Amino acid sequence: MKHLKVVFVLLFLAPLFLIAQKEKKSADKSTPYELMSSYYANDFKPFKKHSFYTGLAVSLSDRSLNNVNQLIQNVIEGNDLSYEVVFKGGFYTGDYAMVGLDFEYKEEKFEGTVFRQPDTLQSNSISRLYSLTPNVRSTVPLTENERLSFFTILGVAVGVGNSLTRNTKNLDEIEKVYTDDFNMRIGISPGVTFFAIENFALEIQLDVLGYELRVRKSEINGVEQSKDVRNNIDFNIDILSLKLGLAYYFKPIKKGKKPKR
Repeated sequence: MKHLKVVFVLLFLAPLFLIAQKEKKSADKSTPYELMSSYYANDFKPFKKHSFYTGLAVSLSDRSLNNVNQLIQNVIEGNDLSYEVVFKGGFYTGDYAMVGLDFEYKEEKFEGTVFRQPDTLQSNSISRLYSLTPNVRSTVPLTENERLSFFTILGVAVGVGNSLTRNTKNLDEIEKVYTDDFNMRIGISPGVTFFAIENFALEIQLDVLGYELRVRKSEINGVEQSKDVRNNIDFNIDILSLKLGLAYYFKPIKKGKKPKR
C-alpha cells in the first residue's frame, strides 16, 4: 500500500515539475530583440555625467563644372573635388552637457580650363587645411530611451592652411600662385544622433551659422604680392555639405565603495 501511495505522489508531482522546467526554459530563451529592448529601456544612459565620447565625421564633394560663372573667372570645363575628415573626442561634465576637442583635415583639388579676361588658362590647384576646434555640446533626447537625440555644438576653430595653383597659357607661360592662410571661426552646428546598436551611433551634422576671420598671404612665382584680411558672418544651409559620422559613447567608470574601517 505504501508503495502504491509513493507511485501516486510521483505521478502527481511529475507533471508539475515538467511544467516548471518548461516555464524556466521559456523565460531563459529571450530573443536578441527582447534583450536589446530591455537594455535600451533600463540600462542605456549614453549622455550621463562622466561618460566619454569619440567620433569620426567625413564629408565629400565631387562636382563636374561646365560653363560656370565664378567671381573672377568662367569655368569652361573642370572638376572640383574636396573632402574633409574630422576626429572627435569629448567628456560629459554633466548630464547631456559635453566639452570636446576636434581635429580636422581638409583638402580641395581643381583641374580644368578657365577663362580669365582676356586669356584662356589651363588651371590646376590644391589646398590643404589643418584645424583644432574646442567646443561645447548640449543634447536633447527625442525619444524616451534616448536612442534618437538632437544636439547643438558651439565651437571655436583655429586652423592653418596653404594652397598652390598652377596656371598655364599659350602652352609655355606658367604662373605659380602660392598662399598661406590663417583661419578662425566661431560657429553653431546642429545635428542628430541615432544609436544603431548598443553604444555605437550614427551622426549627421550641419554648419549653419558662424563668424570667420581669414588672413591670407599670396606669392606669385616666388615674389610676395599681397596680404588679405577678411571678416565674414554667414548663415548658410547647404545639404551637400552634410557631415556624416560614426561615434562611440563610453560608459562612466563606476568607482567602488571604500570598505568601512
